[in-house]
Amino acid sequence: MKAIIIDDERKAQNLMEALLQQNCIEVNSILKASNLLEGIKIIKETQPDIVFLDIDMPQHSGLEILDFFDNQPIDFQIIFVTAYNQYAVEAFKLSAIDYLLKPVDVQELITAVNKAQHIIENKSINNQIRDLKQAFKQLAINKVALEIPKGIIFAAEDDILYFEADGMYTKVHLLNNRTELICKPLKHFVSQLESKVSFYKPHRSYLINLKHINELSKKDGFHLIMENNKSIPVSKDKKEEFMQIIAEVF
Repeated sequence: MKAIIIDDERKAQNLMEALLQQNCIEVNSILKASNLLEGIKIIKETQPDIVFLDIDMPQHSGLEILDFFDNQPIDFQIIFVTAYNQYAVEAFKLSAIDYLLKPVDVQELITAVNKAQHIIENKSINNQIRDLKQAFKQLAINKVALEIPKGIIFAAEDDILYFEADGMYTKVHLLNNRTELICKPLKHFVSQLESKVSFYKPHRSYLINLKHINELSKKDGFHLIMENNKSIPVSKDKKEEFMQIIAEVF
């Protein structure tokens, strides 16, 4: 079988290559790539049987691989490799897709390769990928996918205080004073969440969760005081609309 290792760490690439050479004789050809885009290119050119895919990579997380084959059949087996990503691992378990935790255990690697070979021989790869996509959808119910450099955080909607525009990026403010910088503009989250009762855009730079408002201040204009004591302005053209929402929701 032909395999490709996609990992941004050269040391991790070489270690996985050595483990395969020493313990998995059925893998007789090993290719390597240092990022997802390079890996996608090699996959399309060489058609490997197995893809060992790191999750935590800069620019594109390994979890995004499905986006690059959206309308194409996937004829290779994916084995995700991760230091630990709670929601990703949960999705893998739901779909029965294989994953390896770093540092990679030799016996688990052998088991994963044997399982991959069985799936390839029985031509059931696409069923497994379909199940993985469904698993991610299932996890995303009442959660928001936040793409960070190391992967994807699935944040519960109730844990989000507000979104704040930061140029072409968005700062997401969560409970427990946690903040994440997301590589998407605010309008992405507005289109995704503004139709929901609990989310409202009081200002061009903010999308708030109404559940986490502590106070409405009319000093020096309308301002909303959030649970983290952040003051968020309400635009002049939104004042009347916001007061109507308060009357309907609270």
